[in-house]
Amino acid sequence: MLDSKAQEAVSIRLRRIEGQVRGIARMVSEPRLCVDLLTQIAAVQSALKSVGDEILHYHVQRCVSESFNRRLRNSERARLEELEKVFVQYCKEPRT
Repeated sequence: MLDSKAQEAVSIRLRRIEGQVRGIARMVSEPRLCVDLLTQIAAVQSALKSVGDEILHYHVQRCVSESFNRRLRNSERARLEELEKVFVQYCKEPRT
């Protein structure tokens, strides 16, 4: 589970995203260009992806390490960090 510092950081970011979503909802009721709506939707998707990446990073650094119930050696920590990078890279949306 996230510690209190991580919870607060994630909560702040999610509240900001929530505000962006409310802004998009207002934009829908206004005469706005579809391109403007899509731009804002892409920004929210990117922001959510960033929050997910941050939680994944926390999980690998804290939760996985703690599950071993011992201090990790540098080589083991390096392997976990490499695994985290692979997850983040794999989860990126392909560019067209």
